Amino acid sequence: MHADIHLRLHELRAEELRTEAARHVRRERLRTQLGWALVELGLRLLLQPSGRTGRRALLV
Repeated sequence: MHADIHLRLHELRAEELRTEAARHVRRERLRTQLGWALVELGLRLLLQPSGRTGRRALLV
C-alpha cells in the first residue's frame, strides 16, 4: 500500500475513534450526574422530618 494512502487511512480511523470517545464521555457524564441526583433525592427523603407518628405501610 502506498504510504500516503496508509497515512490517510490512519488519520480517518483516528478521527472516528475520537468522535466515538467523545460520545462515550458525554454519556458517562450524564449517567454520573443522574446517579448523584438520585442519591441526593434519596438522602433528602430519608432525612426529611415526617411529623407523623406511628408506622407507615410499605408498598410492595
